Amino acid sequence: MSPTDSYRHLFGLTGRTYIVVAFLARLPLAMSQLGTLLLVSHATGSYGAGGFCAGALAVANAVGAPFWGARADRLGQRRVVAVQSLAGAAGLVAVLLVVGAGLSWGVAAVASAVAGLLLPQIGPLARVRWRPITAGTGPRQHHLVDAAFSYEGAADEASFVLGPALVGLGVSVASPAAALGLAAAALAVFGTWFALHETAAVTHAATSRGSGATGRLLGPALVVLCVAQLLVGSVFGSVQTGTSVLATVAGSPGLTGYFHALLGVGSVIAGLAVAGLPSRWSLSARLRWFAVALLVLGSPLLLVGSLGALVPALLVLGCSIAPYMITTFTLAERVTPASRTGAAMTVLAAATGLGYAVGAALAGRLADWGGHTPAYAVTVGAGAAAVLVSWGCRRVLQRAEARPLPEPATAP
Repeated sequence: MSPTDSYRHLFGLTGRTYIVVAFLARLPLAMSQLGTLLLVSHATGSYGAGGFCAGALAVANAVGAPFWGARADRLGQRRVVAVQSLAGAAGLVAVLLVVGAGLSWGVAAVASAVAGLLLPQIGPLARVRWRPITAGTGPRQHHLVDAAFSYEGAADEASFVLGPALVGLGVSVASPAAALGLAAAALAVFGTWFALHETAAVTHAATSRGSGATGRLLGPALVVLCVAQLLVGSVFGSVQTGTSVLATVAGSPGLTGYFHALLGVGSVIAGLAVAGLPSRWSLSARLRWFAVALLVLGSPLLLVGSLGALVPALLVLGCSIAPYMITTFTLAERVTPASRTGAAMTVLAAATGLGYAVGAALAGRLADWGGHTPAYAVTVGAGAAAVLVSWGCRRVLQRAEARPLPEPATAP
């Protein structure tokens, strides 16, 4: 089955409305990080303050994600994501009110952390739904699930194309506050719609049979994958901060979102193509070579000195990101019991958010000291660390990939 046929079959199982809603529901998270960075930086005049607040949002989201994922495994996504969507939207509005009132950036950081704690991780939870959705497809299910994870990786990257672009549009047309307000409204509408979609009920019915959310979660392989995701999150945070600095120095801070969106263009294309990779190429081997690509394709950022030179550098770097992330999430799904998949996916998302916070904060401090090049050095350093982790821990991942998981319990 070709990738095109696989995607057509997948979308036929859910209907096009679900695909659109699940995509739009993940935009607010992509918008909130950059929106917070620009909002606080504009209000305080400090990249460090903006990076810290954006990092506080990301760290709190990382801390809360496993908790919410475990609750979704136990109680079902419908109730949990609906609460998160409405409360998260209110949290973003609170950030706007705090910054608008002229309070210190420390208070803004607390408000950002509260908002981040409540924001739902739509992408990881959407991944959890695909195995139950494809349950009736027989021997094709394995291939369809792989294709679904490729699509979800590309959709995540596309959200980080459109999300920053919408922030950039909001900043150019109105203000950073308008961009963050748009994120809050989108979360309230589309996050709730995603929560109430019938696929949520199907997923909970399939994964809660027997004794519910049981089985080991944090094995050695998942810990390695969490570190891998933390490093790619650092790439996101440092690139976003470095691009913001370069655009501001060039006199066009409103272009930050558009330029950061370029990172996702190549990533979306490469992500969709992952479904066509031969199955004989193991997931653990893919991760090693995609990490090498992350390092090699990120290195040109150290030579960038203008916005014009930044365009090809970001487009090229993006080609390594989605394949790397798709591989980590697919491996996690393979090595985790079905009843703990929601928790596993959100743990990886939490690691990504934590990495974003580390990358944004470190790059922000270095940018205050030396401009955009030291910020981009964080990106290259994260790529080098990804190579060390994926190659150094390859036997852990190989053993976990080869080990069959026990079948989930069935209702008597």
